[in-house]
Amino acid sequence: MYLCINRTCQASQRCSNRQVVFYMTRPFNKTYFTPRQHVKLLQERGLLISDELKAESYISNIGYFRLTAYLYPLLEYPKTDHRFKTDATFQKALDMYRFDRKLRIILLNEIEKIEVAVRSKIVNTVADITGDIFWISNLANFAKHARFLSSIAAIDSELKKSKEDFIIHFYKTYSDKYPPAWMIAEILPLGTLTHVYSNLKDNAIRKKIASEFGLAHKVLESWLIVLYGLRNMCCHHSRTWNRELAIITMEPKTVGYKWIDLSGVDKRRLYYRICMIRYFLFSISPCNSLKERLVSLFDEFPSIDISAMGFPVNWVNDLFWAD
Repeated sequence: MYLCINRTCQASQRCSNRQVVFYMTRPFNKTYFTPRQHVKLLQERGLLISDELKAESYISNIGYFRLTAYLYPLLEYPKTDHRFKTDATFQKALDMYRFDRKLRIILLNEIEKIEVAVRSKIVNTVADITGDIFWISNLANFAKHARFLSSIAAIDSELKKSKEDFIIHFYKTYSDKYPPAWMIAEILPLGTLTHVYSNLKDNAIRKKIASEFGLAHKVLESWLIVLYGLRNMCCHHSRTWNRELAIITMEPKTVGYKWIDLSGVDKRRLYYRICMIRYFLFSISPCNSLKERLVSLFDEFPSIDISAMGFPVNWVNDLFWAD
């Protein structure tokens, strides 16, 4: 599909084999509202607000636009009419916001463990097998020249802006163009490191790294891309709990640890991502408290519909979640 957002756009030769969609656009003409005005607007639309001053304070500190993601589920159909359900309250929207914030903290804590472990396994495995401590900046270790150059450009950018003491010390002390791989890996985003991993020339090395997590190398690459996206959502405070996620991961055909029964599981929902995190933790942190923290969170917010995240009924009793 080729999108033309300007109504005067004409289909050219380069999009002759694509479906062309024309959007009738208009200037953005909404005006700024103060927190007090937003409170009044919400009340006019039928939202019950027990304490207007507190609601103004929350809107002022959180932002109305951010809160609209949690107000949206409370709207009647059709939602374009902007009328709230009869039992819709500001407190319910606030509870969804608080739930989502606490959920992101839980997920980010576990993703951090995975990210650290992945960095260590990639750096150490490649260095051990190749005997090259500078392997990450050595073209001989990679399959595709163009992708290597892309990685080097990203490395150069990170080195240039890095304020890490170990990077500064390296360039003050040594004459090498690049630091050893373990230093570079510490300043690279997980997405860039995944790009580096996927371009390794030696397939046996990629398989060895993936086997550390009980996965095939193509599946590991796919899962890391998805977890990197989820990590960024958590870091940037994006709505997470009831979101439909765009990227579908590669499904493992063989696994080294317990895995879920996929029947009835929506791979676009957060539950599937949480199960991926749990799977990684089997090898990284087998005594983790992910299940207990999730159960505690759900108990704290009983009004939250966890099926919106894709959680099956009685998920906690699934063998995958057994201790």
